Amino acid sequence: MTPLSRKPGHLIRRLHQISTHVFARRVADAGFDLTPVQFAALDALGANQGVDQARLADLVAKDRATTGAVVDRLEQKGLVSRSVSARDKRARVLTLTPEGLALLARIAPVVEDLQREILRGLDDHEYRQFVELAAKAAAAASELRED
Repeated sequence: MTPLSRKPGHLIRRLHQISTHVFARRVADAGFDLTPVQFAALDALGANQGVDQARLADLVAKDRATTGAVVDRLEQKGLVSRSVSARDKRARVLTLTPEGLALLARIAPVVEDLQREILRGLDDHEYRQFVELAAKAAAAASELRED
């Protein structure tokens, strides 16, 4: 039997813990009050202004209820605004406010810089290889969810 330290599920969970810890520490040290999921939502909206909440949930790989709670919090912080969709009156269109755009511009370099710390034991080649393999595995897993 494979030891726990060599099982992908355990290693993925452990890396998620490390990633969350590093993110929280570095972002707080830089003076920001944002969770990893809130950052993911801001980042996705920065690249996809005007999407609805269901599409945002897909972009950040979270369920709609969680995404709704994240958007609520970002709206309370004045970073995101919601408006009724012109195409579907039931849907809400999401956009970053000027404050949200400014925050995203300030925090993005902090988040970019902390990425290497998450995988600090890897050299440049290994880091790139890890990212490629993780992206490939995530894409394949996403296809399974759609079945």
